[in-house]
Amino acid sequence: MKTTNLLLSQTGTTIFTLMSALAARHGAINLGQGFPDQDGPADLIEAAADALRDGRNQYAPLTGLPELRQAVAAANRRFYGLEIDPDSGVVVTSGATEAICACLMALINPGDEVVLIEPLYDTYLPVVTLLGGIAKLVRLHPPEWTLPYNELADAFSPRTKLLLLNTPMNPCGKVFNEKELSFIADLLEQYDAYAVCDEVYEHLVFSPARHIPLMTLPGMFERCLRIGSAGKTFSLTGWKIGYISGPPALVELTAKAHQNLTFCTAPNLQRAVALGLAKPDDYFQGLAEGLKAKRDVLAQGLAHLGFGVLPADGSYFVTTDFSAFGYAGDDTAFCREITEHAGVAAIPVSAFYAADPPTSYIRFAFCKQEAVLQEALARLERYLAPKRLTGTA
Repeated sequence: MKTTNLLLSQTGTTIFTLMSALAARHGAINLGQGFPDQDGPADLIEAAADALRDGRNQYAPLTGLPELRQAVAAANRRFYGLEIDPDSGVVVTSGATEAICACLMALINPGDEVVLIEPLYDTYLPVVTLLGGIAKLVRLHPPEWTLPYNELADAFSPRTKLLLLNTPMNPCGKVFNEKELSFIADLLEQYDAYAVCDEVYEHLVFSPARHIPLMTLPGMFERCLRIGSAGKTFSLTGWKIGYISGPPALVELTAKAHQNLTFCTAPNLQRAVALGLAKPDDYFQGLAEGLKAKRDVLAQGLAHLGFGVLPADGSYFVTTDFSAFGYAGDDTAFCREITEHAGVAAIPVSAFYAADPPTSYIRFAFCKQEAVLQEALARLERYLAPKRLTGTA
């Protein structure tokens, strides 16, 4: 028989699925996949349930329900001073991953170069490749994850169509600062390129760090598509509600891509998310402060156990270096080891690189109840303590 799609045929099951399955098999605490272990606000859940019963369960409008598009536009104005047209500047998608695909579909032609920053979310590179784009990879290096200005500039060329920017960044928790964003903006203007901005962790930023959308910088509005996620903002990852904001000329194209991907998204969930985006400031501040406290619990506990803990200014994740344990295997093997024998699952950071990754870093998710984090630390302590004494870790 004729060959099927070569890229998809060669693509394996995601590391998140594999590690979650391994965690379930061994009764491990899952600090690998990034999802909270408690539901989000009760009033949103109640609103979604009520919305199922009022006779509005048919197809939603292609670009999203008016009330959610208006709420997204209002949130852009409220948090960032961005003026977004709710009728022509917003598209609601079935999750941020679909939003990423739609934005890339709207902008990439075969042969276009796309600048990607490693470590990178595992959807980016396959979608760019499927669309015929040519990836130009720029690597941030641990432990500080600083932007390599010269390498980034070298990745741009007259063939560059866009930069895919993730801030706050998964997996490393980096939040790009104003100096770095200004440098990126200058490159985009110099090479007449666009930016697709994956900002799903926009409200999960820990002081003193501050989230600055690239779109807010001078000259960037017409070049940017900005992606948000209700799943992350309201701890309801299973709802899969994303939204794209931007200039009408670009948003119109993402709507056409969305039309050919999922067409529309569950109306009851959209209505509940609209309610959520109007929540008072203390909700969003409390979300960040609560996660920061959990980050500190896990980071301090892991450091006490001997892990090298890297800075994390946003997201659900903290990256650690396990090389001090003298473990002979790579990060994937170490994650399997602690899942099977310590009862705690993590994700190997090598999964976020295209080739030649660092192999001594693993990612833990701290978006769990504090008691769960403490139990995970106790399990790791029981497993690692005797090995430190004998030097066999």
